[in-house]
Amino acid sequence: MSSGDARGRGENLRRAIMAAAIDCFARHGYQGTSIDRIAQASGVTKGALYYYFRDKEDLLFEAVKDRIAQFERHVAESVGSLTDPALAFREIARVCVRIATKDNLRRFIITLMIEALDTYPALSQEFRGIMRRFRRFLADLVRRGQESGEFAAGIDPQIAAQLFAAGVVGIEIQHYQDPTRVAIQAASEGFVEQFLGWLRAAKEGPDACGGRIASKRGVVDGRF
Repeated sequence: MSSGDARGRGENLRRAIMAAAIDCFARHGYQGTSIDRIAQASGVTKGALYYYFRDKEDLLFEAVKDRIAQFERHVAESVGSLTDPALAFREIARVCVRIATKDNLRRFIITLMIEALDTYPALSQEFRGIMRRFRRFLADLVRRGQESGEFAAGIDPQIAAQLFAAGVVGIEIQHYQDPTRVAIQAASEGFVEQFLGWLRAAKEGPDACGGRIASKRGVVDGRF
């Protein structure tokens, strides 16, 4: 076997360990996930795991950085060629839903983001940087829409970015907590249209935001 083949196999094994760790962290949290659990889930010995990662914290940070970079690439590739900011917002929401329903990536990130608030300052700082980049990207989309005349000029782009991020993440949390009562795709689509209606409200009149989510079936059934 050539050295290139060996490196390829090693990288594949390393990524398999990270994928297993992500699934464990997403389901059990950082505290509830042991090295033994990760090794068992990835089908390797603890020795093999320690060959690639110094400890559980090192594995966590590597997994976070790898998966966040992957998410940001997905968004950039999906939205990069779009010139219409409204279409870009819709596509970002679709990417989030697709990833949230495809694997545990989004659940992993949200679970750890909350868990790290008071217990892991370094990890919390990493997440803070992630969210700041995301909000900056969203605020730029709002500004582009304002410059083109599509969105109302009086709306603060930073506030709009915070609201969009809160809506997307909030829907995901509700779906993970209660998947039979919160249909993530319908809720996301309804939220985006309501959000875009608000961005256009000053231009289109007071009824621009009315009635859109109510027309979406399966968002919630109206009961707590």
